[in-house]
Parts: sequence; structure tokens; C-alpha cells
Amino acid sequence: MSLVDTLIAKAKRGPKWVALPECGAEKTLLAARRVLDEGVAWPLLVSPPALIAETAKRAGVSTEGMAIADTTDEKALEALAQRYMYYPRRRYTLEETREKLRDPVNYAMVLAATGHADTVFCGHVNTTKTVLLAAKRCIGLREGVDAASVFALAEIPGFSGPEGNVLALADCALNVDPNPEQLASIAISTCLSARALMGWEPRCAFLSFSTHGSGSGQSVDKIVRAVEIARERRPDLKIDGELQLDAALRPEVAAAKLPAPGEVAGRANVLIFPDLNAANIGIKMIQLFAGGFCCGHTLAGFALPVADSSRGATVEEIVGDIAMLVLDAQKEAKACPVPQS
Repeated sequence: MSLVDTLIAKAKRGPKWVALPECGAEKTLLAARRVLDEGVAWPLLVSPPALIAETAKRAGVSTEGMAIADTTDEKALEALAQRYMYYPRRRYTLEETREKLRDPVNYAMVLAATGHADTVFCGHVNTTKTVLLAAKRCIGLREGVDAASVFALAEIPGFSGPEGNVLALADCALNVDPNPEQLASIAISTCLSARALMGWEPRCAFLSFSTHGSGSGQSVDKIVRAVEIARERRPDLKIDGELQLDAALRPEVAAAKLPAPGEVAGRANVLIFPDLNAANIGIKMIQLFAGGFCCGHTLAGFALPVADSSRGATVEEIVGDIAMLVLDAQKEAKACPVPQS
């Protein structure tokens, strides 16, 4: 069973409402049709109905069975803005909220914040900056989280590890050069996501060019400190570093490089990149050289499940991303769809 098939099978056990604001893109409606038909999620299309109808016609897809939040409905917009005033993490005044709701991405985030949707999926049209700002301002971070991050799953042909050919990776898109506190927060969020979504017992490796002091420098010092912080915050998690990639994944290499490899080295299933340079290069190499498949652009660390998709994402990748959001949202109470005016 492929990674996407596995995620779909898990998500179908408890479908959730997913708000989709990028309804001018054919891929949005094609993915929405598939997740609805397969019982993965209930799509909530967040856009003017005329735009949705035009895109559906262009894509040759029916929107039957999908809910619509009309962003041009002034009465519904005002009711949503008023309800948002009770959201504990809100950053906007009532007047500011009214203005922000003119944008479908913000509208979708506020729908989730007010309980009209369980998750928000976007990013294959809007930039990461746009999605991240909307999520920060409208939803906010979880308590105790230093930095939001992007958690992804990579399915790698020819690789064999503790979870078969799948690895969890972070941070994949947001933090250019995270400090030790942020890196520790990213690792903890990713471990918890891997456990909740995939049922894994996370074994988390902080990656470096150095393995337990074989190299030195400021970047190594940062990772060593991040490992200390992560262990202090969550002593229950299996965390190790700094580790080179082969020492993290290959038992024979871990045995050769470390006198006592422990529970993570050689058996890691969660990999934490030291910075965004390493992450971007690593993921592109998985995709281009190994023919790997990556999905799950979930923004870990926010108070509610949100995804920031790649603008090059395929419909299959979007379906996988939505399935991961649903799995994340299954931990929460079911939302009520937005009432139609």
C-alpha cells in the first residue's frame, strides 16, 4: 500500500471538514471531489459561488455534496466577524476582522478558529508567506511553541528503515536558520505529529555534518544545545544528535561511529534538518534522484491543523496532504459547517 493509500485509509475512519480557499485553481476542486468521493474529508469551498462554478466547469468536476462559504455574502461575513471576537487567540479588532475577511485565505482561517471547519488547506496558489501570516494572525500558535514548522512524510523507493520506506522530515519550509529553542520546538512538534498521525514511536535524529563531536563549529554547537533543550522539555521522547545522516539511519554505521548507539542512532524515523538550506536540498534530492514522494505540508505548532502546500503540488499530493490534516484534526472535536445564508 502506498503512502497516500495508507493516509487515506486512516483518514476515512473519521472524516473532517476542510476549508479550501483557493477555488480559482482546478486542482483544488479536483482534490476536493476525490476526498469527498473517497470519504476522506468534507470539503468547504471558501470563495464566491460564481468563481467556484467557473472553475468547476473548467475542471469538468461536480461540486455536488460540497459546502460553500460565500465570501461575498455581507450578512454571513458580519456574523463570522462577530463570532470571531470570542476566539481567545485573536489578534484583530472587529473592524480589522471585517477587512481581513475580504480575503478567502483569512476567511478560511477564521472559519476554523470559530469552529466552522476542522482544518484549512491552501498554499498551491498563495505563497508560504501569505499562508503563514494568515495562520499566525487568525489562528495563532499552540501554547509553549516557539516556532511553527512544516512537517512532511517522504516515501523513498529502495530505502528500508523502521517504518518501511517512509521518513518524517522537518522543518521543510519555514525557518531559515532556527535558533536552538526553535529547533527543539520543531523536533518536539514533529515527534508528536508522527506519533499522532502515523502511530509511530518517534526516534528523532538532529542531522549535522558531525556525529557526536566528530566535527566542530557554531552550527554543531547550535544542534547540541537544541538537543539539550528538547530533552529537558520532553524527557519522554527518544531524541539524539548531532548525527550524520548515515549514522542516523544505518545501524552498521551507527555502531561504527558511536560506542553506544542508543535507541535513535541507526534507527531514526524522524529527521530534523539544521536549517532550511539543508532541508530544501535534502527533499529535492529525495524527489529527483530517488524518485521519492513527499506529502503533508502540515504547519506543525499552530493551535489548529493548517497546511501550506507547495505551488507545484499534484492532485495526488494535495489529497495526501488533506488526509494528513484530517488525521491531525481527528484529535479534536468535529466542527459544524458554516451555515448558508
